[in-house]
Amino acid sequence: MVGAKRQLTEGSISRALFNMAAPMTIALLATMSFNIVDTYFVSGLGGDALAALSFPVPVIMFILSLAIGLGAGTSSVVARAAGSHDDDAIKVYITDSIALSALLSILLCILGLATIDPLFRALGADEQVLPLIHEYMFIWYFSAPFMVVPMVAMAALRALGNTGLQANVMIAMALLNAALDPIFIYGWGGFPRMEIAGAAWASFLVRIISVFVLAYFFVGKHQLLVSPFHFDRMLASWKKILHVGLPASATNMIIPASGAIIIALVARNGWEAVAGFGAATRVEAVALICFYALSAVIGPFVGQNLSAGHYHRLGNAQNISARFCCLVGFGSALLLALSGEWIGQIFSDNPRVIEITRFYLLLVPLSYFAYGVVMVVNASFNGLGKPFPGVVLSSARVIVFLFPLAWLANYFYGVKGIFFAIAASNILAGAWAFIWIHHTVKRLTVNVD
Repeated sequence: MVGAKRQLTEGSISRALFNMAAPMTIALLATMSFNIVDTYFVSGLGGDALAALSFPVPVIMFILSLAIGLGAGTSSVVARAAGSHDDDAIKVYITDSIALSALLSILLCILGLATIDPLFRALGADEQVLPLIHEYMFIWYFSAPFMVVPMVAMAALRALGNTGLQANVMIAMALLNAALDPIFIYGWGGFPRMEIAGAAWASFLVRIISVFVLAYFFVGKHQLLVSPFHFDRMLASWKKILHVGLPASATNMIIPASGAIIIALVARNGWEAVAGFGAATRVEAVALICFYALSAVIGPFVGQNLSAGHYHRLGNAQNISARFCCLVGFGSALLLALSGEWIGQIFSDNPRVIEITRFYLLLVPLSYFAYGVVMVVNASFNGLGKPFPGVVLSSARVIVFLFPLAWLANYFYGVKGIFFAIAASNILAGAWAFIWIHHTVKRLTVNVD
């Protein structure tokens, strides 16, 4: 029996999901604090340094999407092995997924280092900001494997029902990063002042420490790894992992790509519209944390119960998740509707910016429940080893629903029309996702009966 494994195929479904999702919520909040803390300390270096920290966001999001996709593929195969009580397969999949993530992230590191200046020139960086970007990204690329590998390793732990370690590691990393940032950036305590490179060095050091912590857990404490030097076995494992991992990566990349297009559409209504939209979406990222946490743990639950043949638990889990999305979604909507104007005043004293922030937070959160359903259903399909529906749902939410509705609504009603389009596309995609997953689970049950 693998020591780190928690059985998800018996007992209370809601308790199992809550016990995993609660630590994940904390872990995600800790993860978000990295960017907030880095931005806060780098902002003291001036506008050029802050711009240099902003330009790499699309590149970082691309690598994060790859890591999340590899994590989804790893979680899917490990959870199904856990549901079948195949401890040998669990160790093989964990080992081979870590090897795959290390290989791909090292290749991306090499490619990134070779293309820093031409890539960021193409992204619009001028000659004044480019040296600062180079200074930051030269260190950041070396740290990328130490970010990707732990993300995949912790996805394997989630597949075994263990999210507590991830929460503890991420909280410790966030606190250490916050402590190291001013030391490295400003040269506190006698350390050399490294300015923007200091932010990258702080993250690099924290990530290296996290790798050692996870290595102790995986190798020393629970012996979850086997020899990686079996080429044919690794290729077979990689094929299964990437079957889910590549579509999951593509699904995650859709979100920042679509966000860039929507921002361009919002920008047609003036800088105040962009500022209000930006303020509201920063708050939105926090409001959606619970849904991200649930989507991170529903895949392992589905995978384990699928392999165990407990199909009735799959349908029940979807119903429980949908009720949770409604409860949290409408609760968040009420809270944001009451506090929207106050939130707008935190970010700006411009009346139009405040009004746009308030209107977004009054309208769009009414659709959060449906967006939560989309996230949960996508993760559930990954847990079933069926990544294609998730790609279809996420693509349709953006391409079929959001873009046409947003273009038309902006033409007739301006920026507020775009917000109606966002809410409508979330609800339409959520309804489709709910019907699709229940139809899929029902077919599994009928085939068994």
